[in-house]
Amino acid sequence: MSRIASRIPQTGAEKILARASGKPYVRPGDIVSPDPELVIIHDGYVESAYNELSSLGYRRIARPERVMFVTDHEVAYASPASALRARRIRQIAREWNVGRFFDAGRGGHGHIFPIEAGLVRAGMFLSCYDMHATNFGAVGAVACAPGPEIVSVLATGAVWEQVPATVRLRLRGSTGPALTARDVGFHVTRLFADGRLPAHDNRMIEFAGDYATTLPLSERIALCNSLTEIGVANVWFTPAGDGFIHAGDADAPVEADVEIDLAGLAPQVALPGGPHLGVDVDDVAGRHVDHAYIGSCGSGMYEDFAAAAALLRGRRIASHVRMFIVPGTVEISLRMARDGLAEVFQEAGAMLLPPGCGPCAGGVMGPLADGETSISTAATNHAGRFGAKGAQAYLGSPLTVAASALAGRIADPRALVHEQERTS
Repeated sequence: MSRIASRIPQTGAEKILARASGKPYVRPGDIVSPDPELVIIHDGYVESAYNELSSLGYRRIARPERVMFVTDHEVAYASPASALRARRIRQIAREWNVGRFFDAGRGGHGHIFPIEAGLVRAGMFLSCYDMHATNFGAVGAVACAPGPEIVSVLATGAVWEQVPATVRLRLRGSTGPALTARDVGFHVTRLFADGRLPAHDNRMIEFAGDYATTLPLSERIALCNSLTEIGVANVWFTPAGDGFIHAGDADAPVEADVEIDLAGLAPQVALPGGPHLGVDVDDVAGRHVDHAYIGSCGSGMYEDFAAAAALLRGRRIASHVRMFIVPGTVEISLRMARDGLAEVFQEAGAMLLPPGCGPCAGGVMGPLADGETSISTAATNHAGRFGAKGAQAYLGSPLTVAASALAGRIADPRALVHEQERTS
């Protein structure tokens, strides 16, 4: 079996799926039932999953030791109903004997802190309710998101998956200091959505090239997250360093292999309606904003906040803007306090919220009102994402959001970044 497998070239993600499925190799289009090492469910779905399985007669779940519950959507209970739902989740965790339960204040965002805590590692296969589990591709793990079908994973231990075809994107070209991976993500997403890149739906997007391979973890997470909303199956990086046994074979066939030159790319802003609507910041600069937010599963790492704080230090946000800062994890929040970043944000006039999703979770905290405009680092920005459907939500990098909060309107961060470089 091993000799056969060695003669079949595979991508890294295919090797992970093959191992998890007990097969020597897999090919795009194959139907497999990979065995997840970890099953992650957030607080927005626990109770409905429990009710569905109970109605089918299930009183226990398969392999509860591999199941993780995460409270990240409603962290600070905003109503009696949400407090009751949280109490019910705690009851379910005990009844099902869930192996890992990270309640409010115990972990943070379920797409960030499992990496930080070493619970998600290179080469793992996971099953997660939420589609933004693409984040785990940043460390070389594969996480499928079956959505409501995760009840089948809870009941039986696995669910079938179709092995996706792979589209490899080779990113190259030097970028300016004000350009982040979040900007690159909006740009690439726009290229896919406009048909300027090969088909992306239900494909594995593999990042390669000089730009991608030198990115730190925080930027890899931002890049993985930015593509989620357009319907990709997953996003994947080969882990840095030698010795990764699931590294792809050089001759592994892929559906498409495309090079993208990033030289000269301007900071990007995604227009209301989705991350796929990225434009140069100059196209929308000057538009009034009422609300700014840095955080979410795409930009909730310590480095995201450090970059924004560097622009805000010694300055005040516009008087009409309310700005929310949402650390990705409890540990990141503690580090921000120890390093003085929390003080910088508060002195600038921003408000710190508990680690978790923040406003991105349907506007449970820090929502928008009808007629208001936001710019944020949220995972997506469709109508109603932050509360009112009559509001407008733009997306940008942490640098663009910080610059816009200071100006009170959408602003290009490059001037502030250059000024910071001159004075540092």
